Amino acid sequence: MVVYGMDEADRAVDRLFQALADATRRDMLRRCVRGELSVSRLAAAYPMSFAAVQKHVTVLERAGLVTKERRGREQLVRTDPDAVARARQALDALESAWRARVDRMSGLLAEDDDGPDTGGGPAHARDWKGPDG
Repeated sequence: MVVYGMDEADRAVDRLFQALADATRRDMLRRCVRGELSVSRLAAAYPMSFAAVQKHVTVLERAGLVTKERRGREQLVRTDPDAVARARQALDALESAWRARVDRMSGLLAEDDDGPDTGGGPAHARDWKGPDG
């Protein structure tokens, strides 16, 4: 689904969560949090081609979750702690918005429960006399 009118910050959050939506990329991120790893060392941990691992790393890099640095023949991958903090902030903002919505719904339901007792149930149910009445 494409949402029009998104700013760059929204698109960055989308890239972030698209990258995190894949279990392999989340695992790669966890491994890189422990310390920088070469792409070839990452590739050794997964039953996929080296090219597939490179593609996963590229998705993480485009999302800003990792950075790559060439040292000699190797590309070292390390987690960007600021990007992980941005993911946390985005989740916190979503949580706050949903909690506010739930609180508003709870308030409306409480107001409804405090209203006058009209015999319970909808009006059409109260007015129904049954088959004999």
